[in-house]
Amino acid sequence: MGYVGFFCCEGRVRTSDLRVMSPTSYRCSTSRFGLQMYSKGNYSPNFITLAKHKNFIMIYKIFVSLASIVFCFGCGNKINSKEDKVYSRHLQKQMELVIVSTPVPNEKSDFNLLILNDGQDFQSLRVQETLDSLWKVKSIKPLVIVGVKATNRDDIYGVAGMSDYEGKGKSAEKYGNFIKNELLPYVKKMSGVRKFNSVIFAGNSLGGLSAFDIVWDNWQKFDKVGVFSGSFGVSDLDPHDPDYSMDKNRLIISKITSSRKKPKLKFWFYAGAGNDSNTNLSIKRNTKDLIELIKKKKVAHPNDIDYAEFSGGKDDVNSWSRAFPAFLIWAVGK
Repeated sequence: MGYVGFFCCEGRVRTSDLRVMSPTSYRCSTSRFGLQMYSKGNYSPNFITLAKHKNFIMIYKIFVSLASIVFCFGCGNKINSKEDKVYSRHLQKQMELVIVSTPVPNEKSDFNLLILNDGQDFQSLRVQETLDSLWKVKSIKPLVIVGVKATNRDDIYGVAGMSDYEGKGKSAEKYGNFIKNELLPYVKKMSGVRKFNSVIFAGNSLGGLSAFDIVWDNWQKFDKVGVFSGSFGVSDLDPHDPDYSMDKNRLIISKITSSRKKPKLKFWFYAGAGNDSNTNLSIKRNTKDLIELIKKKKVAHPNDIDYAEFSGGKDDVNSWSRAFPAFLIWAVGK
C-alpha cells in the first residue's frame, strides 16, 4: 500500500461517489490536499475503463510516483496551504475552503483537525504564520486547519432554529448540517484520515457563536470548541425593549439553560480585556455568563473551561490574531 499525493486536474475526471458534491461538480479522483491511500485493484469505475487500454497501469503507477513527489500536500517539513470548494446540498451553494496543514505524521491518525469559521480572515488572523512558528519550535501536534469562507455571515451564523429579532441566523441550522453531514465526511475522505486524534471547531464574533452552537448540538463529533469574542448576546428581542430579559431572550443562554445535553467537551473563550467600550463590556459579560451557566449545569469539569484575556486586548481581528497562538497551544499543544 502506498500514498497518492493530492493534486488538482479540474475537469478531467468526474467523481460521483462523493455525496457532498453537486451533480455538476468535477474533481480529480484524488483530492486537493492531504494524502490518500491506494492499493492494487482499488480503482474508480473511470480507472477500470481506462485500464483496458494497454500499458495504462504501468503509466499510471509512474504518474502516481511523480505526482506524490510534486503535488503532495503536507509533505516535507513545511506548512502547506491550499484552497478548495465543496458543494453543500443543505445550503445549495459551493462553499469555499482554505486548508493549512503541518507535515503528514507517520501515523495519519495522529493528525488533529481544526475547523475555523470565517475562512476569509485567515490572512488577517495570521493562521499560516502562527502554525508555522509553533510547528518549528515543536509546540503543537500535527494539525490540519480547514477554514470555511462565509457567504453571508448574518444568515448562516447563529443559533440553530432560532432567528434573532432582526431575522438574522435563519440558515444557522442548515449551516450546522453542512458542517456535520458534508464538510466533516469530505475532509476525512479527502485527507485519508478515518479518525482524527481530536476535532476542534472555532470562530470569532458571530462565527464564534456559530461554532459553539454547532459543537454543543453535535458534541459526539467534536472534542473542543474555541470562541473569540463570541456574540453570545444575540437575542430574539431588542435589548432596548422594556420586556427584554437577559435570561430569556439571549438565544444561546436560553438554549443551554433548557438543554438536557451532557456534552463531554473542552471550552476555550477569549474576550477583550479593555473596558473602553460598551461592546467590550457586553462581550465580556455575555461570555462570563455563559461560562457560569456551563459550570452550573456541570457539563464540563472546571479545568476543561479556559477563559483568556490580555492587557489592551480588544474584540477585533488584531487582538484575535494575538490570542490565536495561545488557543492553538491549548487545543493541540504538546
